[in-house]
Amino acid sequence: MTTAPVHPAPLVASSRSAPAIALLLVSAFVVVLNETAMGVSIPHIMDEFGVSAASAQWLTTAFMLTMAVVIPVTGVLLQRYPLRRNFFTAMGLFAVGTAIAATAPVFELLLAARIVQALGTAIMLPLLFTTVMQLVAPERRGRTMGLVTIVTAAAPALGPTVSGVIVSSLGWRWVFIIVLPIAVLAMIAGAIWLRNVTPTMPAQFDIASVLLSAIGFSGLIYGLASVGEQSALEGGIPAWIPIAAGALALAGLVLRQLALRDTDRVLLDVRVFAGGLFTVSTITIVVVSIALFGSLILLPLYIQQVLGEPAYVAGLMLLPGGILSGVLAPFVGMAYDKVGPRALVLPGAIIVTGAMTAFSSLGTETPVWLVIGMHMLLSIGTALMMTPLMTTALGAVTPKLYPHASAIVNTLQQVAGAAGIALFITLFTVAATATGGDPLAALAGGVGTAFGAGAAISAAGVILALFLRKPPVGDPVSTGLENEISA
Repeated sequence: MTTAPVHPAPLVASSRSAPAIALLLVSAFVVVLNETAMGVSIPHIMDEFGVSAASAQWLTTAFMLTMAVVIPVTGVLLQRYPLRRNFFTAMGLFAVGTAIAATAPVFELLLAARIVQALGTAIMLPLLFTTVMQLVAPERRGRTMGLVTIVTAAAPALGPTVSGVIVSSLGWRWVFIIVLPIAVLAMIAGAIWLRNVTPTMPAQFDIASVLLSAIGFSGLIYGLASVGEQSALEGGIPAWIPIAAGALALAGLVLRQLALRDTDRVLLDVRVFAGGLFTVSTITIVVVSIALFGSLILLPLYIQQVLGEPAYVAGLMLLPGGILSGVLAPFVGMAYDKVGPRALVLPGAIIVTGAMTAFSSLGTETPVWLVIGMHMLLSIGTALMMTPLMTTALGAVTPKLYPHASAIVNTLQQVAGAAGIALFITLFTVAATATGGDPLAALAGGVGTAFGAGAAISAAGVILALFLRKPPVGDPVSTGLENEISA
């Protein structure tokens, strides 16, 4: 049915909003940190449960698949239900999944626990982005989104480091045991301090849209994840089949959303792409996410398989870059409020491209300190890009569309992450296999090939950065879009 447009309440700038944002930041950091914590644990889990690497990798792949399926639905959840309900749903699911994972007696139950964790994570990330955009005035969003970037960029980078130290000293179950009381404390804090300070509006679930979204995004994620596996192993469903099915479903999803655009049943309002600024910012986010997630998966492999360092050393080598990214993020946010996105994203894209080019020269004798320095350079570049891009993308739509824009950006980040992992691992495996001679030199050559492709992709970010500008206050490409929606 068609409903009259409902506009959210004005931005809230009061003492009630600060505790809400702070609590969401801490909670989101914990859940995202856990997303990338499984990589170092997988060999230990394989030994304990007697499962193969192909089975164990589903602890990560299933997490990504769940995120890709659930995040698009959050556009409706965040509109329909108040802040407290969404928060307790997200943290409750994450806490339950964490408790099950910590005590899982069999692998199948551990895998189910990771899926429950992912359900909570998928709700928490869009909830954080949407709440910030609704509560923080435009002139102060940059500094706040800088803190959000600590969650989206630094936490994934720190996950392998933290888990590597925990697994090496205490065992893989402690990755979950340590996180569980933090999740419970966050829920207690939410019960005490969190208030419903964000607006709600009518929204209904359209079953056809949900099914098309689930098939589309999960098909893409599964297919991309399968590419890397099939480059090394034969058998299984060809990767192009789920990718093609996902692409067809997404095409149907877009058509369905356009048909529902004047109703309260739209799942993802694709009209956010009517604004060029949102489109350019989102595409650039996809580009930098491919580079970030691809490097996060390939660098530990290089450090362990080529340099011969243990897993915990690989994690510690990536720690300085993760810390640097987190430290820089708030300052980049403050700079965004003053100079806008282009002055930050352009040099950031150049630095990321330079770092990827430097990584393409890695060899069997590359000093550890040089690898750490290259990763720190990459962290500086991504820190300069992520906060301005996120702030610009979400600021380029009307408040009514914040939940949809947040869901779309977060979903595309998951797809980009899967694409980055698939691309880097595939190129690494194919190049290493095709190269004869010394096995270590072959692996190093595969690493160089993968990062060379990453440098070429990152260069696109340099071009895209030239088209960025700061969304005008009160009209972020949104006035025209708002008029279109209200028509």
